[in-house]
Amino acid sequence: MSGILSGKVALITGASSGIGAAAARVFAREGAAVVLTARRERELGDLVDELRGKGFEAVYSVADVTRPEDVDRAVSTAVREYGRLDVGFNNAGLGVERSPMHLLDDTVFDAVIDVNLRGVWHCMRRQIAQMLAGGGGSIVNTSSVGGLVATPVGAPYVVSKHAVIGLTKAAAAEYAGHNIRVNAIAPGTTRSEMIDAWFALRPEMEERLRAATPQGRTAEPEEVAEAAAWLASDRASFVTGATLPVDGGYTLV
Repeated sequence: MSGILSGKVALITGASSGIGAAAARVFAREGAAVVLTARRERELGDLVDELRGKGFEAVYSVADVTRPEDVDRAVSTAVREYGRLDVGFNNAGLGVERSPMHLLDDTVFDAVIDVNLRGVWHCMRRQIAQMLAGGGGSIVNTSSVGGLVATPVGAPYVVSKHAVIGLTKAAAAEYAGHNIRVNAIAPGTTRSEMIDAWFALRPEMEERLRAATPQGRTAEPEEVAEAAAWLASDRASFVTGATLPVDGGYTLV
């Protein structure tokens, strides 16, 4: 199947909803065989059935990215089913209760860092090892506009997403000579289960965020997934260590 990811094998984390599920559809449409991971098996199974029903190559592996053994199993699934791993899209993430730092318990900080940073670390280490064995590849990590600018009452999330960008740069510098590119995307406010639930509770926040975004709206998950697909593809062959804002201009102001 033709497309910018034609012939690639892509592992997508956090694929049961939101940007991850959109990426599964976009990557498959662009020609990739996709290996989908998340903690929710029913949603993964439904998505794989949907993709296979359209003639796409797709499998899933239930995985919690904070568990190295789960990540090992997901990478092994890609190799067992398709013979290699060309693309890693490390998208699994955890939000945080918006609260002043001094009122947050340490367990909140630890949980966010464990998923958003340590989870990317676990995935990248295993993806890179497989890509070294296979002659190269491309990794895209999901950071956030919160990784480029600071926002109040969300310190653990901001810390974790800044760190993802640092980890992306470090890996890009280390493996550029091995035909492995590593980049990040920094989405702005994007429609998802979590965001929709938050907006339902705080409708004024949706208007405030729209007003702060030059394009005047929130992103659809597919728009973010399209940017990730481009970075993952050979169309971005001379791009590594970059962080691409996908934010409607939010970080311009």
